[in-house]
Amino acid sequence: MNQSLRIHRTENSDADVALPAYETDGSAGMDIRANFPNGEGVTLATGARALIPTGLKFEIPAGYEVQVRPRSGLALKHGITLVNAPGTIDSDYRGEVGMILINHGSEPFHITHGERVAQIVFAQVTRCEIVEVASLSTTERSAGGFGSTGKT
Repeated sequence: MNQSLRIHRTENSDADVALPAYETDGSAGMDIRANFPNGEGVTLATGARALIPTGLKFEIPAGYEVQVRPRSGLALKHGITLVNAPGTIDSDYRGEVGMILINHGSEPFHITHGERVAQIVFAQVTRCEIVEVASLSTTERSAGGFGSTGKT
């Protein structure tokens, strides 16, 4: 059975901007769009970042989160990505959802009103119990990290 993601438009939201949607049957993420109160958009200079409004608030069921991820086309073609990727929207957050975009490209990039700026993934969350111990079990890898596997 599918869970529901309840969405509420803010009072400054443009109702003509589409709600998040899966673009294909196999999509894990839904594209989410910029929704600027003035409808004018914003230009990100090279190296600049900005909080892009969506005009949406979510009611996420307990035990779930919404993950925020970059759109691969924007990243490849223009160097536009999310500062905190993947970001998490917690089930108890009820404020407006915004996307923190950054321009890693070589040219300024204009984000237009209604443009697909990121994708969101609705995901179940498993919480754990923290147990402090005196030592941990050993493995072949041990403390090797940051490129330690697959190279000799």
